[in-house]
Amino acid sequence: AEHIKSGGKIGFLGTNQKKIAILVSANESIYLPDEELNFLLGILTACKLSMADIALINLAKNPDLTYKAITEQLKAENILLFGLNAEALQLPLEFPHYQIQAFNNQVYLSSLSLSALQKDKDEKMKLWNCLKKIFSI
Repeated sequence: AEHIKSGGKIGFLGTNQKKIAILVSANESIYLPDEELNFLLGILTACKLSMADIALINLAKNPDLTYKAITEQLKAENILLFGLNAEALQLPLEFPHYQIQAFNNQVYLSSLSLSALQKDKDEKMKLWNCLKKIFSI
């Protein structure tokens, strides 16, 4: 597996048209296991978004990635963290799951991992309520 050195280009799936960075951590996959990717696609569809709108980044394959690199390279406006905390991106702040967090002229949201969300309806609803606000659904 190729590792992208820090300072190198961020490897991501999607075309990032709406400047939405989605961060996951999956050691076994280049991006995400199929089941989780399908679940994510379902979430995007519900938000009237598609892979064209986002940049899906697997932190396990982009070690040492920081929020600054995501901001510079992807011009991300919304950053969704699944199964990751703010510290993972070296953000200088902490925030709980499902708290929409404005920082650096961006909107951050952290949540359980996609695999955990699939199994938990309550958590899914909490995520959905935040996504409705972020994407004005």
